Amino acid sequence: MFRIKERVKWMLPIAKHQLKGFPFAITSKGSNRRPSLRSSANSTVNFSFIRSFSVSVHSPEQEVVIALGSNVGDRVRNFDNALNLVKKSGVTITRHGLLYETAPAYVIDQPLFLNSAIRGTTKLGPHELLNVLKQVEKDLGRTDGVRYGPRPIDLDILFYGESKIESESLTIPHERIWERPFVIAPLVDLIGSSVGNEIESSWHSFSRCNGGIFEIWEKLGGESSIGKEGLRRVLPVKNCLWDWSKKTHVMGILNLTPDSFSDGGKFQRVEDAVSHVKLLISEGADIVDIGAQSTRPFGSRLSPAEELERLIPVLDAIMQIPEIEGKLLSIDTFYSEVAFEAVNRGVHIVNDVSGGKIDPKILSVVGDLEVPYVIMHMRGDPLTMQSKQNLQYEDVCKEVACELYSRVSEAELAGIPLWRVIIDPGIGFSKKLEHNLETLMGLPSIRREIGKRSVGGSHLPILVGPSRKRFLGEICNRTDPVERDPATIAAVTAGILGGANVLGGANVIRVHNVGYGLDAAKVCDALLKQRKATENVRQA
Repeated sequence: MFRIKERVKWMLPIAKHQLKGFPFAITSKGSNRRPSLRSSANSTVNFSFIRSFSVSVHSPEQEVVIALGSNVGDRVRNFDNALNLVKKSGVTITRHGLLYETAPAYVIDQPLFLNSAIRGTTKLGPHELLNVLKQVEKDLGRTDGVRYGPRPIDLDILFYGESKIESESLTIPHERIWERPFVIAPLVDLIGSSVGNEIESSWHSFSRCNGGIFEIWEKLGGESSIGKEGLRRVLPVKNCLWDWSKKTHVMGILNLTPDSFSDGGKFQRVEDAVSHVKLLISEGADIVDIGAQSTRPFGSRLSPAEELERLIPVLDAIMQIPEIEGKLLSIDTFYSEVAFEAVNRGVHIVNDVSGGKIDPKILSVVGDLEVPYVIMHMRGDPLTMQSKQNLQYEDVCKEVACELYSRVSEAELAGIPLWRVIIDPGIGFSKKLEHNLETLMGLPSIRREIGKRSVGGSHLPILVGPSRKRFLGEICNRTDPVERDPATIAAVTAGILGGANVLGGANVIRVHNVGYGLDAAKVCDALLKQRKATENVRQA
């Protein structure tokens, strides 16, 4: 076993290395000084300064990175099963990369792969960990076959602590890691663009590039290669792999409540609710979001039993209509019991306005249900979210990003992989008029702030829901929420066109009027497509 023996006695130069707009700084191992993030755009980091030596590992716990691949059978199920077995075998998973569908390498006459990576901690030694992973592969049906050929699961140790290992059975870092985009893409997801800890510094140093893993990724095509043939980010939902970059998706709203601010009381009868779902689908909704509890400011809270009493008859009726075929259903709830029951009756997505704060059990429940989870930013709960304390911001985009990522991190620790997370900045929740405007215009800034902690988190799909909200009425002097549909279109357009920035804006819009929302989304998508085509011509 091996670890870094000698500590570097000087500080590495501070860098502002650009990964599509992400600055990062590297701290040398053993330095007592903390680097400033204020750096020159021309400064570089020479990761080769960090050297490794062969000695025994004495630390009781090591941080590890493990790559996952699958192209046989139910690939997503293979990943879920592998993660469960890895956790039971002595690895605590702390972070997940996103999910990538990739073309096969080396042996190309085989099905497409799914690839990702996880980061975690373990007390297993490196060879013990290797044996555990080989057993997991065997338990999931992998047999000896053609090298680089088809396999239900492939698990490789990319990093083990700060160690470099070369033995007959194990090489760390993995010998071909630096030439494989399908490995580097999820590996980049697992680190932050602002690096301030020794373990990430050592991982960067293994690349032998001044710009570390980020420079390797750029040399392999970087962010510009995502979405092209052979490498696309996907989110598993229903029986599909959703590539959210292809278009803006429209989520239609069905409120089963008597007290919702916009359409309370309209759809409490089963027949009326079903009729409205048919209308939403006919107008072009990709997703129907069903809520049986009002989350308007100062709204009274139902119990889980009361919420289910409203929900179940309508949900069961919706599941019977032919129009629902091929569409996605989302449950708008913060209760674990409601989420569990809804998913078991056919719902595909859990949309939680509290991000797991009101009912923390929902995180582990959703993890076990293995469905996408929408994490929204909100301070407090609907009763307290507009309190003076919860409306205090110095930098709204920065603080929303920080608080959102803390919820994402909690979700990961509870068993929800990053590849099943959608984030929502919470327009209208714990925000004044000016906060809502800054948030809508600042989605790329929110992505950038999240990226400092997790590059993968910065690329998550974003949902925005400004539809008919009070702040639009204040701006346009419209007291009737139904009269705020034109203002809603302007708001979602601003959110989507954040995608004109390389970091991207909204991927899903949640609206009451699906017909108007869909038209706005189509125009925005056309604008973004044209902009991208023009940029490609200029670069050529």
